[in-house]
Amino acid sequence: MRRSTAMSALAVSVVAAGAMIALANSGSAATGAGVRSDVSSNVSSNALSGNWYGAAPYDMPEDNSPPDLPTVMAATGQKSFELAFVLADGGCTPAWDGTSPVSSDTTVPGVISAVRAAGGDVSVSFGGFNGTKLGQSCGSASATAAAEQAVINKYSLHAIDLDLEEPEYENTAAINNEIGAAQILQQNNPGLYISITTAGTAAGTGFFGQNVLNTAKADNFTPNNFSIMPFDGGFSGASSQISALNAFHTLLTNTFGWSSAFAFQHEGFSGMNGRTDSAEMFTQTDFQTVLNFVQSNGLGRFTYWSLNRDRQCNPPDNNGTLSGTCSSTPQGAWDFTKFTAKFGGATPPPPVTTTNNPPPPTTTTGGGGGGGGCSGVAAWNNQTAYGAGSVVSNGGHKWTANQWNFNEVPGGSSGAWNDNGAC
Repeated sequence: MRRSTAMSALAVSVVAAGAMIALANSGSAATGAGVRSDVSSNVSSNALSGNWYGAAPYDMPEDNSPPDLPTVMAATGQKSFELAFVLADGGCTPAWDGTSPVSSDTTVPGVISAVRAAGGDVSVSFGGFNGTKLGQSCGSASATAAAEQAVINKYSLHAIDLDLEEPEYENTAAINNEIGAAQILQQNNPGLYISITTAGTAAGTGFFGQNVLNTAKADNFTPNNFSIMPFDGGFSGASSQISALNAFHTLLTNTFGWSSAFAFQHEGFSGMNGRTDSAEMFTQTDFQTVLNFVQSNGLGRFTYWSLNRDRQCNPPDNNGTLSGTCSSTPQGAWDFTKFTAKFGGATPPPPVTTTNNPPPPTTTTGGGGGGGGCSGVAAWNNQTAYGAGSVVSNGGHKWTANQWNFNEVPGGSSGAWNDNGAC
């Protein structure tokens, strides 16, 4: 589930590596030197604080029924999003999901502009599970950095994420390219927030994740954050995830010689909401428990995969089939994003769960039977998210959704429902 043009020249202003590492470790992000913007110039692109980039949930802006991000912001207080994933197009050219070249992209600039106009910002994630990564296709660290710099320039980015997973992180040359490129980008873009995300295991991370740490140490490279993904590995509930974070903390202190406090500041959690690929289940209660651990120990990142899944399945498929567009666990829309918003610094409304008395659902009136709806057709419910093709009854009529929607009344001004006539 973690997956799914000429390149700009690197910025020429190079500063001392030690100074840049100090900037990166500060946890803040400022506008990178020499960054060009292809995003609308009338939209503010001021950087957010580092904790907000660490709170950015992953969102696929071109796949899996992407939600409207300003709507999510208004409902949760979330200010940041991790747009995923940029891969290689088969060569050393960046492309969304490996198929849509960044250089000619016209979709994502509008997404970013809308977020920035609402007072937020985005990071872009390179990598993910499967697909060909830039570190694999580009022949050197400098070539990898040039390709990634083109993305930074295109979107005037203040933050990036390197999601180092299979098969790339099993390729030593590719990891050398990615870590070397990250160091170049850190030097050439003062204040750029860089997170490194890799697999989580009960031991913290595995052989290849440890190699990522060893490579960074050999290069004397310190990103803002090293995060693990403690799911899809036989995990069960928040306690197992916290145990993995503690084990990873030990790996950080042992590998780099960092103090415990410094290691926690550079450690992060990247979870998965609801049902995972391997049929684990993580609920809102699990997220709150891990968030408590993260905040009490001062970890630098708390995020999850993915925002596209942060809504109730329709019909509910709790503990059932894996989906890229819903969580398969009981929830209200954007419940899991409310936890990342809390980590970032907002005070969002509480998540809607089965234990905190959500508002009573709105149902329909009129029409032939079934509690006032159409016989054999479920009544529309304002606490359910509906996908395109969903059929409900409302006001004595049968309706079919023509797009994903939540709390959009059939027959209302949104136009999200097609009227199939009286029943």
